[in-house]
Amino acid sequence: MDKPESGGTAPVMQDLKEGATYAWCSCGRSENQPWCNGAHRGTQFAPHVFGAKKDGKAALCACKKTKNPPYCDGSHVGG
Repeated sequence: MDKPESGGTAPVMQDLKEGATYAWCSCGRSENQPWCNGAHRGTQFAPHVFGAKKDGKAALCACKKTKNPPYCDGSHVGG
């Protein structure tokens, strides 16, 4: 597996808490999108661990094509 699988075709809206740490799924295999559940084991992928900079809703990438992980950048629109 050299490219991630798509975990969805639209961003997943999530409430983030400032200062909290999250593990975003980068492989697309997690059944708990957009969060990592360890399904990447045995691949070259690892979760993208990040800290929320502010409280509020965030559009997190599910298609795994974003150039700004973990945030959606609209890459799912182009196919």
